[in-house]
Amino acid sequence: MVQFTHIMDFMIVMPMGPQLMRLFDITPRQFGFLVSAYTYTAGITGIAGAFFIDRFDRKTALLIAYIGFAVGTLACAIAPDYGFLLMARSLAGAFGGVLGALIFSVVGDAISFEKRGRAMGIVMASFSMASVLGVPTGIYLATRVSWHAPFVLVGAVAIVNLILLFFFMKPMRGHLMSREDRPHPVTVLRGIASDRNQVLALLFMIFMMMSQFLLIPFFSPSMVANVGFEETDLPYIYFFGGFMTIFTSPLVGRMADKFGKAPVFTIAAVLLLAPCLIITHLGPTPMWVALLVTTAFFICGNARFIPAMAMITSTVKPATRGSFMSINSSVQSLSSGTAALIGGLIVEKGINGELLYYNRLGYLSVGLSLVAIYLGRKLKPVDANAPPASKA
Repeated sequence: MVQFTHIMDFMIVMPMGPQLMRLFDITPRQFGFLVSAYTYTAGITGIAGAFFIDRFDRKTALLIAYIGFAVGTLACAIAPDYGFLLMARSLAGAFGGVLGALIFSVVGDAISFEKRGRAMGIVMASFSMASVLGVPTGIYLATRVSWHAPFVLVGAVAIVNLILLFFFMKPMRGHLMSREDRPHPVTVLRGIASDRNQVLALLFMIFMMMSQFLLIPFFSPSMVANVGFEETDLPYIYFFGGFMTIFTSPLVGRMADKFGKAPVFTIAAVLLLAPCLIITHLGPTPMWVALLVTTAFFICGNARFIPAMAMITSTVKPATRGSFMSINSSVQSLSSGTAALIGGLIVEKGINGELLYYNRLGYLSVGLSLVAIYLGRKLKPVDANAPPASKA
């Protein structure tokens, strides 16, 4: 449920792109700033979190980060203009970045390597929930009530989740060490930098996230401007894509546990290349055809991420997993933000309102995906619950 609100809060701005660009009279570049503001502040706090995240009970850290996230989201709900919204998105992202690291650290601590693929699949079902329930509802509220309304909804759900976390989540202190045995955060960072496996894991995340976020922020604007969708049609993209991943996420998790994380990741990543190219080349197209392609993008992208996160969490031992996942979350956010900025610099609005040069992002995305596939094959599991690398 925490991941649901985090994902919905992050995703909801992108399908609102056409509406926000019209209401605030902003360019694709300025919209790219709005998307990247969340991810860049998430990246900065992710790095800062590496210095202290493993020193606290996971529950305590999660509650503090989630309170900050709820405040930032509710600030978005009352934003009167573009500048205020930009600052509010930055605040929500600052805490949201730490949330992502904490969630995956909890899964890594609580679930053995053999079952971690299935666990990641369950957690990633929150993406499906956000797509099927959250985003369409948010777009409906934005078009029928006000663009402020989706943020009110996310903030309200976050408050309910905070109450549930406080009363029902058990403390998690198994990763804690005595002050004498606890490594200094700088030592942890040096350890990451000197560990080839962990450096590869971070590079793997960079190329994987950039390959998707070159395209995702301009998904909805291109569908409206180039393909012929109405703004009220955009919920269908997220509904069908998310609905299918409800079924495919657990299946991919089980396949990753049975056949290996790296092989399943590779297959999903290769399958993702086709929809990336097709989406970025679409002109006026029947809605059902466009929805087939966008749904394939959702399925393959989600199927790629599930084994990837299981692979990444297994490159570090539990004692420093929180710090590493905080850095990883930071890298994930900074990569996404950088990709959104690059996309905003390349894509332009044509005379008739169409989105120009989107196809160039498709080619760049494919190249980055191929590098991610290569790096993913080089990762080795090293945590206490993982099998030897030769058997992975």
